[in-house]
Amino acid sequence: MMTAYFDNASTTPVDPRVIDKMRACLGADGTFGNPASTTHGLGWMASEEVEWARSTVAKTIGADPREIVWTSGATESDNLAIRGVLEAMSEATGRNKIITMETEHKAVLDTCAHLRGAEVIYLKPKADGQLCLDSLASLIDETVLLVSVMLVNNETGVVQPIAKIAKMAHDIGALLHSDLAQSVGKLDWTVDSLGIDLGSLSAHKAHGPKGIGALYVRRGSCRVAEQQHGGHHERGMRSGTLPTHQIVGMAEAYRIAQTESAAEIDYLNRLRDRIESAIDELGGIRCNGARGVPHILNITVDGIDAERLMAAMPTIAVSTGSACNSATIEPSHVLQAMGLTRKQGLSSLRISLGRMTTDDEVSMLIHSLTKTVSQLRSAA
Repeated sequence: MMTAYFDNASTTPVDPRVIDKMRACLGADGTFGNPASTTHGLGWMASEEVEWARSTVAKTIGADPREIVWTSGATESDNLAIRGVLEAMSEATGRNKIITMETEHKAVLDTCAHLRGAEVIYLKPKADGQLCLDSLASLIDETVLLVSVMLVNNETGVVQPIAKIAKMAHDIGALLHSDLAQSVGKLDWTVDSLGIDLGSLSAHKAHGPKGIGALYVRRGSCRVAEQQHGGHHERGMRSGTLPTHQIVGMAEAYRIAQTESAAEIDYLNRLRDRIESAIDELGGIRCNGARGVPHILNITVDGIDAERLMAAMPTIAVSTGSACNSATIEPSHVLQAMGLTRKQGLSSLRISLGRMTTDDEVSMLIHSLTKTVSQLRSAA
């Protein structure tokens, strides 16, 4: 049974070009050495691959290679950024306040919930999912150490005005961290255009491998205390043997995303327009949040439970929100923060596109969604 995949915000299939690049770092005839082994050529070769990857990822986001710290993914990067800055800078600066949003990824919210010695303020978004800058202005002051707001929301695709938020943070001497996982290849940005001090990156959201990511740390503006100990790797910010094959895979995925982003964004917008047109024709379906990145669309189907709808479309792979919450029966915390009722939240789906999504798959989605919604409404 063919399955049409529309859960790319959860994870993406790895690009074949990335797989080829990774394969060359795995076998005995490839660059399999430990990058930290400095006593022989195989270690040097692996180190060269890692530094090529560091430069490639840095170039993609407009950073200096020395500002890239390898991690296991955006979740670890979020933890390292928030915990690391608090531990390294709170006492010296006399600041212990962190401001974030109720709609952040759980990697940020759960990290903030477990902090010691910090006061955390959670801002509610406007109905369209965007941060109210006036609300931030009323709360931000000289006691704030860090503001953490994601560039692209992983459930709704809403894009936040990060450059404006960064300026507000910097005006009072605070730092800005942003989870950038859903934005690579989907928006035109650099770390300087955003003005961020720290940024969390992930490979598997951009057709790279799982288990690898990075934290951007702006040189000269902030310090990050190591949270994972065992060798003082990554300039003392993150210990652990570097997985050359995954790191190279991430870099190749980012290189492709940068090179092909303009064409890919146009392609994804065209596919999304087809889906939105069909939804409008079907009626009784609302799109949640201001339109942001082209690949994420969150919808509420009036009067129809999302779990029931998905069960009736076994050939269509969609989700009810973040993969981190998919095992729960509670509605999305993001949608609830935006003002949706519990019933509306439980009637909501996330449709997310990717580079490998085809026109035929979109036709399958439209046909299945139209047929199933009509049948469930008739049976109600």
